Amino acid sequence: MRAGGGKASRLILFAACIAAAGAGTALAQDLIYEPVNPSFGGNPFNSSHLLATAEAQNDHRDPRAGVNGLGTSQADLFVRQLQSRLLSGLSSQIADAIFGDNPQENGTIVFGSQTVTFTRNLENITLTIFDSDTGETTTIVIPQLTVQ
Repeated sequence: MRAGGGKASRLILFAACIAAAGAGTALAQDLIYEPVNPSFGGNPFNSSHLLATAEAQNDHRDPRAGVNGLGTSQADLFVRQLQSRLLSGLSSQIADAIFGDNPQENGTIVFGSQTVTFTRNLENITLTIFDSDTGETTTIVIPQLTVQ
């Protein structure tokens, strides 16, 4: 009985030696770090995924702010809609003064703290918007359409 047991252990030892000899040498290569975040040199195609993941995890919200930081009460909604309608009417008046049936060469329209001045010359129309509350001035140059 003992001879059979020794034969089996020799067979296992022989198989282990063959397996070890067949393994050969291990191959390796240098490790290269590649950042994931495009802000640190990573793939720029990862940016939208990383931003969406960060926004999904962000639970720090201003409790006083509604959608897009604006209030959500009925009064806030009414004020935003009224302001939008008034600004739309103002832009219609300016467009009519510049391009309407009786276009003017220049003019000034005041709306609250906003002063809109326009000047027309042969090449373009220049709109200057001045906010007296902030002191900010915005200039818009619109090229004139010339028909040849």
